[in-house]
Formats: sequence, structure tokens, C-alpha cells
Amino acid sequence: MAIQLSTAVRNAQLDIWETTISTTPKLQIRTGAQPANCAAADSGTLLCEITLPSDWMNAASGGTKTLLGTWSGTGVAADVAAHFRLKDSAGTTCHMQGTVTVTGGGDATIDSTDASIAIGQTVNVTSFTLTAANS
Repeated sequence: MAIQLSTAVRNAQLDIWETTISTTPKLQIRTGAQPANCAAADSGTLLCEITLPSDWMNAASGGTKTLLGTWSGTGVAADVAAHFRLKDSAGTTCHMQGTVTVTGGGDATIDSTDASIAIGQTVNVTSFTLTAANS
């Protein structure tokens, strides 16, 4: 039998993620395949690092949590975005990673037409949603 959680518990789980990761974390957009897990070393080339707002996610509702504020940065290298790593405010400890797409279906969506990022290009994250399991 599978464990099921109430919406209130799922929302609390999601909200504690933001508290644990802390204020003004760094979202790094990188090339290539993501590492095996968050403890593994970075992979690919860093294309853009975005310092997220102090309050970077909306309060969880219905077992989901979405981006809050503007998530925007500048390209520091040119290539195709493939994955992200979300790190603490010092940019040293990875707490989350996932895929990057331009049309949805990835864990984070950026506003580039083909996922290419150029040096000096403004990069905006347009969608980022966390969904708690065990509904």
C-alpha cells in the first residue's frame, strides 16, 4: 500500500525546501547532462548564473510551488542550455538540479527560442514549478 499525504503536509514539505536552501540562492544554467546527483561535481559549461530574489518561490498551494519575482541573469558563455543546478547563496552547495527547456516539459523553462545562450544575452526563467509527491 502506498503512503498518501494531505495537501497541507505536501505544502509544508515544499515550503521547507525554500527555507532550507535559503534566501538569494544561485541558479546556474549549464550545458550537457546533469551530474548523477547533487553531491557530484558540476558538469558542463556554466552559461548563466542567476541570483534569485530573497523570497524566490510563492507559498505552496495544492501541493505545488512556483517561482516568485524575476529570475533573470546574463550569459557568460555561449552554448545550448541543458540543465540547472540550484545552489546556496554562496554558490557552493548544490541543493537541487534538473533539466532546462524552452517550450515546457523541463524542470525549468527559459525564454531563449532554441535554448542557445550567448555571451551578454539576458536570460529569463519563465517557468519553474515544484510538485510534492505522495498525493
